Amino acid sequence: MRNFTIILLVTMFLANCSSPKKEGNVTISGNIKGLKKGTLYLQRVEDTMLVNIDSVFIDGDSEFLMKSNVSEPEIHYLYLDKKDGAQYNDRIDFFAEPGEITISTTLNDFEKDIKITGGKNEMKYQEYKKMLQRFNERNLRLIKEDFEATKQKDEEKLIENDQAYQNLTKQKYLYTINFAIYNRKLEVAPYITLSEVFDANIKFLDTVARSLSPKVKKSKYGKQLIEYINDRKAKEADIIKQNDSITRK
Repeated sequence: MRNFTIILLVTMFLANCSSPKKEGNVTISGNIKGLKKGTLYLQRVEDTMLVNIDSVFIDGDSEFLMKSNVSEPEIHYLYLDKKDGAQYNDRIDFFAEPGEITISTTLNDFEKDIKITGGKNEMKYQEYKKMLQRFNERNLRLIKEDFEATKQKDEEKLIENDQAYQNLTKQKYLYTINFAIYNRKLEVAPYITLSEVFDANIKFLDTVARSLSPKVKKSKYGKQLIEYINDRKAKEADIIKQNDSITRK
C-alpha cells in the first residue's frame, strides 16, 4: 500500500510538472534543419499590432509544434529569433486556417528554403508568391542595368529601362488583379490585392471587390478591401471638389 501511494504521488507530480497542452483549431508543426538553439514565435496582426500567440524554445531538437485559433483563414508569421539582431529576414508569412499545417526550412536560408503544406488559401498564396518572385527578379535585373547605364552615362539605355520597368509594373498589377478575380472564392484574393496592388486604379480594385464571393466579402480581408476602396473613393471625390472650387475662382 505504501509503495502504491508513493507511485501515485510521483505520477501526480510529473503530471503537474509537464507542459500544458496547447489548444487551438490550427496545428503548425515542422522542422528547421540546422537549428540548434533559438526561439520560434508564431505571430499575427491584431489591431494593427504584430503579436505573439505561441512560442517554442529550440534547444537541440529542431522540430516544433505550435497552435493557433482562427475563425477564418488569416495570415500568420513564423519568426525565428536567433539573437543575431535580424528582425525581418527571419520571418515567414503563411495562411493559417483550421486544420494541420506543416512547415520545413533551413537555418541557413530561413525564407528561401521554405516548404509549406496547408489549406487551399496557402496553396494559392504559394502559387502567387512564386510568380511574384519572378517579377522581383526581373526588377532587380533592371536596377542593376540602370546602375551600369548610369555609370556609362548611357541615356538611351536608361530610357529603355524606364519603359521596361513601367511595362513590368503593369504586368505585375494585371497578373495580381486577374489572380484575385480567378480566386474570388478564397480569402487570399482580397489579401494580395491589398498587400501588393493597393495603389492600382480604383476601377481595377472595384472589379476585384465586386467579384468576391459573399463569404469572402464578409471575411477580414474582404471587409478591409471594401473599406479601403470606399475611403479612396471619398478622398478622390474630395480632391475633385477642391479642384473644381479652385477652377471656379
